[in-house]
Amino acid sequence: MTGSPGIAFQSLLDAAPVAYVRRLLGEHACELLDLLHGGNGTEETLRKVAASAVSPEQLISNPEERAELLQLMPDAKRAELAGRLGFEGTDKPGTFLEEQPWSLEQRRTLLGFLGLVVDRAPEAPVSFRSSSQPAYAMFPHQRLAASKVRRLLYSGERRAVLHLPTGVGKTRTGMNLICDHLRQGEPTVVVWLARGRELLEQAAEEFERAWGALGNRETTVLRMWGDSPTNLDGLTDGIVVLGLDKASAAAKADPTFLDRLALTATLTVFDEAHQAIAPTYRRIVDSLTLRSDASLMGLTATPGRTWANISEDEKLSDFFARQKVMLEIDGYDNPVTALIEQGYLARPDFRTVAADSGMQLSTRDKQALAASFDIPEALIGRLADNVQWNLQVVRTILDLSQHHRRILLFAASVEHSRLLVAILSVFGLDAEQVTAESSPRHRDRVINRFKGTGTRPMVLSNYGVLTTGFDAPAVSAAVIARPTRSLVLYSQMVGRVIRGPKAGGTPNCDVVTVVDPTLPGFGDVADAFTNWEDVWKAP
Repeated sequence: MTGSPGIAFQSLLDAAPVAYVRRLLGEHACELLDLLHGGNGTEETLRKVAASAVSPEQLISNPEERAELLQLMPDAKRAELAGRLGFEGTDKPGTFLEEQPWSLEQRRTLLGFLGLVVDRAPEAPVSFRSSSQPAYAMFPHQRLAASKVRRLLYSGERRAVLHLPTGVGKTRTGMNLICDHLRQGEPTVVVWLARGRELLEQAAEEFERAWGALGNRETTVLRMWGDSPTNLDGLTDGIVVLGLDKASAAAKADPTFLDRLALTATLTVFDEAHQAIAPTYRRIVDSLTLRSDASLMGLTATPGRTWANISEDEKLSDFFARQKVMLEIDGYDNPVTALIEQGYLARPDFRTVAADSGMQLSTRDKQALAASFDIPEALIGRLADNVQWNLQVVRTILDLSQHHRRILLFAASVEHSRLLVAILSVFGLDAEQVTAESSPRHRDRVINRFKGTGTRPMVLSNYGVLTTGFDAPAVSAAVIARPTRSLVLYSQMVGRVIRGPKAGGTPNCDVVTVVDPTLPGFGDVADAFTNWEDVWKAP
């Protein structure tokens, strides 16, 4: 029976009662589809959207939902499935299925029987030690900023923040400084701290490119995140690209881990430096900078923790001794204005869909909003389920697809992302999603296709994944359907689409958002860049 053909999940939904399909989709999704089809969503559309928007994994993990799904199968198919699970009798295969414990392996078998791909293959092993190849360069404004940071790293407090806009080469500028440090301090170790697989791999690859052009010897590139080992034996020269979560876990498992790394580390670099004063991360940084000749460099486009809490922002400033090098360009008060005019950054056009959403905020909602640095989770849930608002988002994306080849969508939740992608796909758009739940293989495949040269418009939706460490120069439009009062998060999302033609991007970009663009910094990338300047001034 192991060679039985199974039955496609779509086929089950095609044959299921329409009431069952509508229940799987939920009231809000069905109402949205009804509106999109002039007040009456067709059964065919409902079934197509359900096949994409409903998670089979979640469905079969729920005992009641799984039992109902199995009842939809024809008797012959239930018998085939029972045989695939080891049933050797000829009578009552349905009873056999009901009595199974439905372990993880059995659920995987069921997914395969439904024609769904089961990602069993382990990730290809990562090479944790490698050498690099040429070549490298910096723009004039990057070289000026690097020279100012260099002076601060080797005198006085020996710490500073490099403040450059997203898309203007913070990583490249930082790598030039790292290469200088490694050449001058042979042998020595640099530690690069970051959070998230994308940021970490980007840093490791960028160092290999930089050292290939600027290095004077073969050196070690040690990757430490995910399931990689934390073996420091023999490490005396090179760079350790270290995940913050990995560092915390390694220190708990071995209290001497950070101390042993600190013995050879003379420069620590904290990517996305606005996170550095979180208690766990601060302990890591403090442990790595105990040597009298140890330097600390932060990299960020948003040198603040909040939108309006000055005391929190001042803690970050004090941690870096109030030493920050902001990009400067002669003749301009704000460097972002110059970078747009000179083509390094795209010129963004901001607009909002929130004004016509039909959503009403109660007095309590408004009070909660005012008292919070970010929009309350309960309100995000209501906004994501609001049919009229979702209708606006779908129509906006369909409109943008007429003029943009690559569109980035920031959803309000994983479920919200899944629903929007399913509906966009039914309307003929090439739409995919990545979330924290996506397997590394799926994430890499989708992102590589999104970054590809295909001419067909493509939408990539995500929740909580692509705000940092994601670089796709061809992206020229962003739809921020994730409400936020965090200027840091908002700036990171906008930063994904403002790479200009001189940096491989586009001259103009569209940013459609639910955030009120009249709030300070939320409608002007130049204002956002200088939002925290006051807290970095010496007292």
